[in-house]
Amino acid sequence: MADDAKTRPTEVAVEEFVASVADETTRADCAALIEVMTRASGAAPVMWGPSIIGFGSYHYRYASGREGDAAVIGFSPRVGKLSLYLNDGTDQHAEALARLGRHSTTQVCLHVKRLADVDLDVLEEILRTSYASTTAAHA
Repeated sequence: MADDAKTRPTEVAVEEFVASVADETTRADCAALIEVMTRASGAAPVMWGPSIIGFGSYHYRYASGREGDAAVIGFSPRVGKLSLYLNDGTDQHAEALARLGRHSTTQVCLHVKRLADVDLDVLEEILRTSYASTTAAHA
């Protein structure tokens, strides 16, 4: 089955997207997250779709036959929060998440209101582990 994912790498400059973020604090948080995720992944930031900044990529294939490519880790500034994507699942990081600070999670998303609410060293640990885990699982 062909890749019909709507979220694909684009040619939009990451800096241009970040500059378009209305809230000054969120813009600063985006810049800081880019630095942290670049260190954690060793990959350059790339826009995926209109609003996700991703780092690295991997190919996936579901049992249904659907397949495509996705960013290994990434984030998106959403209304009132930053959504960070951990494609190895948030359950894998329970111990570190307990030390992170104020946040919420879904199956693969870590949500923080502001970076000031979390321990950036712990966040980088989570991102580095997630990147390595996802990359190894799809090697």
